[in-house]
Amino acid sequence: MGHLSGRVAVVTGANSGIGEAIARRLAEDGAKVMLVARNETTLAEVAASFASAGHEARWVSADLNLADGGEVVVAATLAAYGRVDILVNCASATISAPFMSFTDEQWLAGFGVKVHGAIRLFYAAWPQLKATKGMVINIGGVGARTPRANRGMTGILSAALMAVTKMMADVGLKEGVRVNMINPGSVITPRTVRNLTIRAEQEGITYDELLARQAREWSALRVGYPEDTANLAAYILSPAGSLLHGSIIDLDGGTTKGL
Repeated sequence: MGHLSGRVAVVTGANSGIGEAIARRLAEDGAKVMLVARNETTLAEVAASFASAGHEARWVSADLNLADGGEVVVAATLAAYGRVDILVNCASATISAPFMSFTDEQWLAGFGVKVHGAIRLFYAAWPQLKATKGMVINIGGVGARTPRANRGMTGILSAALMAVTKMMADVGLKEGVRVNMINPGSVITPRTVRNLTIRAEQEGITYDELLARQAREWSALRVGYPEDTANLAAYILSPAGSLLHGSIIDLDGGTTKGL
């Protein structure tokens, strides 16, 4: 039995990419997982894959941009499992585009899910987290450390989430609720693979050649994968990571050069 046996984890953005990888790793470590996202079709597919692997998982479609989004998620989790021990805020509605191109609606949607959504869910889950001496992990991005005009929204929202993480950690300290944050660097998700495949075809090179070039351009040891973030999350949530609290960890293969 895994070290998370008997624990219940809520993971947002769990229908693909980093969120799915974290949810899958926590299930492998013994947790019962509530998968959260907006897309019902992909949520059902991911939940079915968990069941096929012998893992316990349910799903709930919820929009964390809505005022009651967090309450919807927690109510569904309590109905299914009766408790909440772990909260992983990975949901995002960011757009990769130049800073000067965003509309008010896009900014509001980005903050609504990434920042306000994490706060809403923390508020809704707080009574349970306090009762179970639970744990929270927020997922941001290293753009928070080195903002770039061509990826303006991601960096700004992640920087805001860093401040939120510190606030949550201060609250959690008094009640024994651990709160930490991971800032992944460039990660190869299914969407990234599709985009890079198209670029490779356009440039007349192989996907592997383009991937190697990207790693050099990112100035990283190698490109990252969702499982890298999932492995770090698993460590943070394990007994070995029990001293981590209020920590913000950059997982970018050395891309970030600042202190």
